[in-house]
Amino acid sequence: QVQLVESGGGSVQAGGSLVLSCAASGCTYSNCCMGWFRQAPGKEREGVACIDSAGYTSYADSVKGRFTISKDNAKVTFYLQMNSLKPEDTAIYYCAAVLVYGGRWCGPRFRGPNEYNYWGQGTQVTVSS
Repeated sequence: QVQLVESGGGSVQAGGSLVLSCAASGCTYSNCCMGWFRQAPGKEREGVACIDSAGYTSYADSVKGRFTISKDNAKVTFYLQMNSLKPEDTAIYYCAAVLVYGGRWCGPRFRGPNEYNYWGQGTQVTVSS
């Protein structure tokens, strides 16, 4: 089974930055597509970013231009660089993965949570004003 371990959450003031990491086991960079999701208190879980085996990325409109998803192929580790953080970014952030064996997966149609099979435990990000 694919397993995901998250780290890097914490507290930061508005305008600051954080980097989240998600280390994957049971898959490789060539077949593991990765997404970041978040869930704020009283709100639905929402997609944040996506990256596929080719490195193609997509982002939710709410974070576009501020967040960057990336990966280390050798370590099978995924990252979410979060800049210009806002209080509304406060949420539990989850990494998710799915095994995909060909072609681009992240694209114009943003991938939703039902398209992922494996999930991390979540890490809290708190942004204060």
